[in-house]
Amino acid sequence: MAAAARSLLLQLGLVLAVLLAVPAAEAWTGEIRGRVVCDVCGDAAIGPEDHALEGAEVAVLCITKSGEVINYQAFTNSKGMYTVAETMPESDRWESCLARPISSFHQHCTRRGDAHSGVKFTYNKSSGNAHTVKTFLYKPVNAPLYCSQNSKKIGGSHIKAGVHIDFEAKA
Repeated sequence: MAAAARSLLLQLGLVLAVLLAVPAAEAWTGEIRGRVVCDVCGDAAIGPEDHALEGAEVAVLCITKSGEVINYQAFTNSKGMYTVAETMPESDRWESCLARPISSFHQHCTRRGDAHSGVKFTYNKSSGNAHTVKTFLYKPVNAPLYCSQNSKKIGGSHIKAGVHIDFEAKA
């Protein structure tokens, strides 16, 4: 019996020594986050009349350093925020990603408000740091009447409810 116990202890010690000798892959954690908003007036300017879209779907596609393509699906919370996060070996971390809005389930705000189908970016954040994507906009089929009443265009500028937004391109 004592010989069997010594043999078992020797085997366990050998397994432990092998496990400690094998170098562990360093873990890396990436996070991508963003917002989806209903642009009520459809003017591409986030104002007090606009609101977060809960339940909007966003797709995030990332290519890793090893060449693997990973697809993520996220839905916004009550504040219109979505997050995609994953922990993986440093050698397989995200290299570049594409985030794009898929759909809005809000009954009045279902049309994509921006002309771009998505945002491509290089993911160069260190482990534990998040990349924030620009806000995706949806707009209603018909803007409310107060939108045209509170907004005036003057030259190359836009005056919206007392807020001045300059649209002129700067070189």
